[in-house]
Amino acid sequence: MNDSYLNFVNSPFGARLARSIGLPSPEVLRRYRADQPEFEGLVAIGAGREPHLLEALAGVIARTGFTSVAHESAGLWVPLATRHGLMTGRFEPAEAGPHGRVAALIFDASGIGDSTQLDTLFAFFHDTLRSLGKCGRIVVLGRPPEACANPRQWTAQRALEGLTRSLGKEARRGITANLVYIAQGAEHNAEATLRFFLSPRSAYVSGQVVRIAAATDTSTGDAADPATQSVAASSESAAPFDWAQPLAGKRAVVTGAARGIGAAIASALAAEGAHVIGIDIPSAKDALEATLRPLGGTALAFDIAAAETPGQIAAALDELGVDIVVHNAGITKDKTIARMTEAAWHSVIDINLSAQERLDDALLAAGTLRDGGRIVCVSSISGIAGNLGQTNYATSKAGVIGRVQSMAAPLTARRITINAVAPGFIETQMTAKIPLTIREAGRRMNSMSQGGQPVDVAQTIAWLAHPGSAGVTGQVVRVCGQSLIGA
Repeated sequence: MNDSYLNFVNSPFGARLARSIGLPSPEVLRRYRADQPEFEGLVAIGAGREPHLLEALAGVIARTGFTSVAHESAGLWVPLATRHGLMTGRFEPAEAGPHGRVAALIFDASGIGDSTQLDTLFAFFHDTLRSLGKCGRIVVLGRPPEACANPRQWTAQRALEGLTRSLGKEARRGITANLVYIAQGAEHNAEATLRFFLSPRSAYVSGQVVRIAAATDTSTGDAADPATQSVAASSESAAPFDWAQPLAGKRAVVTGAARGIGAAIASALAAEGAHVIGIDIPSAKDALEATLRPLGGTALAFDIAAAETPGQIAAALDELGVDIVVHNAGITKDKTIARMTEAAWHSVIDINLSAQERLDDALLAAGTLRDGGRIVCVSSISGIAGNLGQTNYATSKAGVIGRVQSMAAPLTARRITINAVAPGFIETQMTAKIPLTIREAGRRMNSMSQGGQPVDVAQTIAWLAHPGSAGVTGQVVRVCGQSLIGA
């Protein structure tokens, strides 16, 4: 869907007018394109007292091809970078990357153990933030507060959330800011997540907190060719993968795949090498086949609300099984609860939530979803914050979050992860039908001052489906441009 205001203020005349009368000027976001470098430019590195994650970070920076400079707070970075073969130097306020600005700011706060040590965060971001270019990236690294050794360390690590979310709101210009808590022993599980948050793939994901736990089925890359390297398994059960095609040999099921966000998910997973099996209702069969055909995928026409469908899908997937299940199918039937019919309530709960439970039960019981697999559910910020006239929809999407949180621990026995994405305002056929004033409010009430694209949801799901994301489970990641609505 076209955002006329975004296009206008980014035209030569519109940009001049916006500056002259003080109109907000949302940035055209830099999104991932296969014909453009994914990682390039200068990364400024900072650190608090006794940082624990610089060694792992140096390996990631070396493999992605960034150039790095060290802020005075990161005295350990220069020898580490040299050992990893990185060209590096000291940060100066005038430092510039190939586009005239710094591409990313990364701060290792993992060693901060007391609130008095938070001053190092101020020093780093005070010195560097104005050097960060348009569509730049801010990534703060810490330790999970709940795993900290004492209350003071817990307090200091929890404080990182307020800092990171505030940076995302202050930076503007298409810049994202995210916090990654890396558990002790999980350093080797962090690369896929760091790559995602440092790349254009996370263009509409900001203000998020992600936890990475130690896992036994992920892999880390060697320092050979960052574009095509295979990786050595960190456990006997892990298979090597290629960063350029990490889902090669994987089979992925996507429900509601005929159009919109579902079609974008199917395309993103196929681009990563997966064979995609798209599912949609029989009346959407032609559209489903049109979506899957150019991807080399398989189209299955099923009504997921029907009681017999889960067993039929499990049978249709045959003995080959699947590695990834994406629950995208969903509907809305909006009315205030006093005006809502029982049928409207029931159908939304059944399709958006209960059908997911039934399908997963069938696939897990039959072993169709293989061990080490991925389940990704599409929730919504309505499930976090609620929404006027959407009690049924918000209930269903909050229930999706409950599924993710409740199933994460039981699924670890089979090394299966389960996570959810919670989209905010995404430009789709559905949001195009929203009245203009409400639509404009949805677009502007976030740190990016614009709506997201279906590809933003799709790329986030591709990261959660990645073989290197084995340490990410039981989490909800908002794809909302850091919406002002909700927590």
